[in-house]
Amino acid sequence: MAQRLGVPVVRLDDFYLDGDHPGLPRRHGIVDWDVPQTWDAQAACDALLTACRTDRLVLPVYDIPTSRRTGTETVDVTGAPALVAEGIFAAEIVEPLRAAGVLLGAYYLQQSRFTTALRRFARDVGEARKPLGALVRRGVALTRAEPALVRSWRARGLAPLPRENAEDALIALLARGA
Repeated sequence: MAQRLGVPVVRLDDFYLDGDHPGLPRRHGIVDWDVPQTWDAQAACDALLTACRTDRLVLPVYDIPTSRRTGTETVDVTGAPALVAEGIFAAEIVEPLRAAGVLLGAYYLQQSRFTTALRRFARDVGEARKPLGALVRRGVALTRAEPALVRSWRARGLAPLPRENAEDALIALLARGA
């Protein structure tokens, strides 16, 4: 949707730390990728701020199946009306981006947690992100945790946005920011 409207999308999942990074939290004997300590919030924030100031977005290329960065990608965002940053840890960078004066809005897509789980599972299987057993365990855990995640997102300033209204909301946000 954002790309169709000419808005570059930043996949915040690409800012995960490498799987061998020291001190990563573990759960069930493996790295717990669903906690913010596995993610480089500062690098994500820096990349977005730099893009807003220079029209040049430098992103890590992250290979989820091997849990490591494999390079970088540079995107020219000259003339883009905004950037959309999406990912489970987006709430981690709302406040620094707001303080820097570059945040137009902060939302989470509001839908049934079971719909979210099915979409996530289809994406993760389709991209062969992790072994099937790990995807099932992660999916069940995230589905159970979603109400608490939503409460934390709201506490950090994210507003609910029903999926069916997302495109209209993005258009309105872009008009307001122009």
